[in-house]
Amino acid sequence: MLEADLYPSGRADLIVCNPPWLPGAPTSTLELGIYDEGSSMLSGFLAGLASHLRPEGEGWLIISDLAEHLRLRSREELKRLVRDAGLEVLGSVSTSPRHPPAQDPHDLLHAARSQEVTTLWRLRPMTR
Repeated sequence: MLEADLYPSGRADLIVCNPPWLPGAPTSTLELGIYDEGSSMLSGFLAGLASHLRPEGEGWLIISDLAEHLRLRSREELKRLVRDAGLEVLGSVSTSPRHPPAQDPHDLLHAARSQEVTTLWRLRPMTR
């Protein structure tokens, strides 16, 4: 068994991360998959990505913009984290939710969920 904080040692051609989507403190073990206190996993992934990729490698970040709709994190903050990590966006692919809560007007988060977009961001270290 290999135990690591976020990255094991070495470099890879592709590193994929789907961090918890909402900045906030989890109140249970189950909520660890939803809340990322201080955006620490997101920040850690981005900050360490360049040093764990092989030349020509890519990092894929899969993240929802639900935090933006709930005003918990702005798009500018996400872009700043990417930029501060010395990364550039190669491209992205986005999709809208198809799950039932996004379609249910009685759901408390319907307004945000119905506008939510999940994006796969293709990242690499900036070329100088």
